[in-house]
Amino acid sequence: MKKQLNYADILKEVIILTWAVAIIGAAVYFFLVPSHTSVSSISGLGIVLSNFVPLPLSAITMILNVVLLIIGFFTCGREFGAKTIYTSIMLPLFIGLFEKIAPNFKSLTNSQELDVLCYILVVSVGLSILFNRNASSGGLDIVAKIMNKYLNMELGKAMSLSGMCVALSAALVYDKKTVVLSILGTYFNGIVLDHFIFDYNIKRRVCVITEKEEELRKFIIEDLHSGATIYEATGAYNMKKRNEIITIVDKTEYQKLMSYISHQDPKAFVTVYNVSNMRYQPKR
Repeated sequence: MKKQLNYADILKEVIILTWAVAIIGAAVYFFLVPSHTSVSSISGLGIVLSNFVPLPLSAITMILNVVLLIIGFFTCGREFGAKTIYTSIMLPLFIGLFEKIAPNFKSLTNSQELDVLCYILVVSVGLSILFNRNASSGGLDIVAKIMNKYLNMELGKAMSLSGMCVALSAALVYDKKTVVLSILGTYFNGIVLDHFIFDYNIKRRVCVITEKEEELRKFIIEDLHSGATIYEATGAYNMKKRNEIITIVDKTEYQKLMSYISHQDPKAFVTVYNVSNMRYQPKR
C-alpha cells in the first residue's frame, strides 16, 4: 500500500509539473516570441541569440538550460535538481510542439505591449506552480532560486534582478521601444510572480475566545487535523480570566473553522491575521 501511495504521489507531481511547464511554454511561444522582447527568461535570451545562431529557439533554450541546470543541481539540492531536469527537458519540447502546431505564428493581440502583458500574467501562473513545488523551469529560474536560497531574496525580486541582464540584451537586436518594454516587463513580471507565490503560501492565524472551548479544541485537532495553542487571557473591563485558542490554518481549513464557529457559538470573539512565513524550531 505504501508503494502504491508513493507511486500515486509521484504521478500527481509529474502531472502538476507537466501542466505548469505547458503553461510556461505557451506563454513563451504565443506571447513572448511575437513581442520580440526579452522578458526575464532564458527563452528571452534565446530569442535574441536566434538572430545570430542558426538554430531553432527550442534548441538554443535546451543548450542554455543544460549549463545552468548543472549549477542548480549542486547548489539547490537533489530534489530541486531532479524536478528541474524534468521541466528543463519538457519546456523546449513544448516549445518545439507549438512550433510544429502553429508554424510562423505572428501574434494573438497584434500589439507588442499586450503581448508582453499577457506573457507576464500567463508565465507567472506556471512559474509560481513550479516554485511552490520546489522546482523551476530552468534557466534564469535557477539563478533566482540560488539568489533566494543564499541571499534570502524574494523570488520575484531575484527574477527581476537576474532578468534585467537578459532584458538589456534586447538592445543588441531590437529598437529602443523593445528594450524599454523588455526592462519594464521584467520588473512587473517579478512583482506579479511575488503576488502569486505570496497568495499561494498565505495562511491565517485565527484567535478565538469562546464558551465552547473544549468542543472547538477537539474540532481543530480531530476534524481539521491541525494544531492549536491555548493562552490565558484577562479581560480589561471585568478582569475575568478566559482561555484564547490560537491556530494557523490554510484557506480551506479557515472556511471550515469559521463555519463551525458561526454554528456552534455565534457570540465567540474571533480575530484573524494573515501569515505568509512560518518557521518551526525542531526539538533536539
